[in-house]
Amino acid sequence: MQRRNFLKSSAAVAAVAATGGIASATNLPVSDKEFYEFRIYQLTGGGSKNILKSYFTEALMPLFAKFGVKLGAFEELDKEEPPKVYILFVYPSTDVYFKLQKELTTNSEYLAAAKTYFELPAAKPVFERYETFLTEAFDAIPKHRTPDKSRGLFELRTYESYNEDAARRKIAMFNNEELPLFDKVELHPVFFSKILAGKFMPALMYMLWFKDMDQREANWKNFVDSPEWKAMSAKPIYADTVSKVHRKFLTPTDYSQI
Repeated sequence: MQRRNFLKSSAAVAAVAATGGIASATNLPVSDKEFYEFRIYQLTGGGSKNILKSYFTEALMPLFAKFGVKLGAFEELDKEEPPKVYILFVYPSTDVYFKLQKELTTNSEYLAAAKTYFELPAAKPVFERYETFLTEAFDAIPKHRTPDKSRGLFELRTYESYNEDAARRKIAMFNNEELPLFDKVELHPVFFSKILAGKFMPALMYMLWFKDMDQREANWKNFVDSPEWKAMSAKPIYADTVSKVHRKFLTPTDYSQI
């Protein structure tokens, strides 16, 4: 087994050398791609979900709208306790992201709208902590795609890689071959991105939408059974690019813009 894995990896390295390196597969200027912040809030229970919703809708989203930023808000399909809320901030660029970091400390309208939220007592926190991922859109999908109104299910997937080169090769696989097949079999993308900072690195993160779980199961089966997938997944250049997959099923909240 070890020898087979070594031979597969060696073949992948040789293929990279023959094509001049895979890093060149992602070379769009940063200014042409969206920048994402993905947060996972671990709530404390009680009315915390509604308090967080009020903060987003009354304070944060009005400020973000002035900068062309969208907010996607999701809950877990399996309704684990204590509950979690998943938030996707879609920034038009990294410049907008950094401008907003300053606005969050200086904008008087935002600070006034957020006053009630910020003055909540320490003894009654809304969340235990939140986890953050900062990510950059793929070249092949430089802007997020707005789901159809029929969307009822979202699938968030995170792929870990065992080193940086493996991560680059997996991103190249998506950019060059895999994403067209996603469109063909209706694995509807919301966004695809490289994680720049956060847990699991090196890794990538993406989100798909479906009408329901039945559609999700049928379309993934079409993907796995397709001759295109069988052919590309057998290529040595893509060997050993994913070491672990994290998957979470989500549903949109009533205030989600995605």
